[in-house]
Amino acid sequence: MENTEHAKMPLIGDEAPSFTAATTKGEINFPDDYSGKWVILFSHPADFTPVCTSELMSFAAMADEFEALNAKLVGVSVDSISSHLAWLKTMEDKIEFNGIKSPKMDFPVVADVSMDVAKRYGMIQPGASDTKTVRSVFFIDPQGKIRAIIYYPLSNGRNFQEIKRILTAMQVSDAFGVATPADWQPGDKVVLSAPSNMEDLKHRNEELPEGAVCEDWFFCLQDLDDKKIEKKIYGR
Repeated sequence: MENTEHAKMPLIGDEAPSFTAATTKGEINFPDDYSGKWVILFSHPADFTPVCTSELMSFAAMADEFEALNAKLVGVSVDSISSHLAWLKTMEDKIEFNGIKSPKMDFPVVADVSMDVAKRYGMIQPGASDTKTVRSVFFIDPQGKIRAIIYYPLSNGRNFQEIKRILTAMQVSDAFGVATPADWQPGDKVVLSAPSNMEDLKHRNEELPEGAVCEDWFFCLQDLDDKKIEKKIYGR
């Protein structure tokens, strides 16, 4: 019989499962404490492990970049508060990785010893481990809805530029009513939605946005430069 206790997980578009938990920065009520903010909720398998160490240091090094995108970081693993604090201090005091040294771990890391949070978010996956959380990333929008999910195996670290890229892409889609094509980066062309009927197609042909070029009726690209993105998203 399928172990639904482990396998259950929220999906894109669902309300983020709520929880109250102890963290390295005190108790949090999630996601209520982050209303109006984007949240990157991420799990790591275990404290004092090499891949997880490289990832936590990378998150810390990019914290200001995520903050500029109105996004907060929240970590989760099944280790205790004392283990978290000792590990974070070790990284701040002793570890250097990819030019990152003495990183400030200013984001909370949930002590999920009971695995309650991990089970609510489907972070315990028996095919990988019954006792460790897989490397998951949940992107939760300012309204508390899950907008994207990325999973990585225990053996491989995450791509942090991709985490920032997809966060930026979702914010661009929300702000400008567009989609982003494969490998999109800020400053690249964006995609206009395909018309669903003849009336929409006629309207599109008559009033294409400035900078839009159509390769065919269903595939139109539009320029959206960095200045527009910076003004709308970064507020500068």
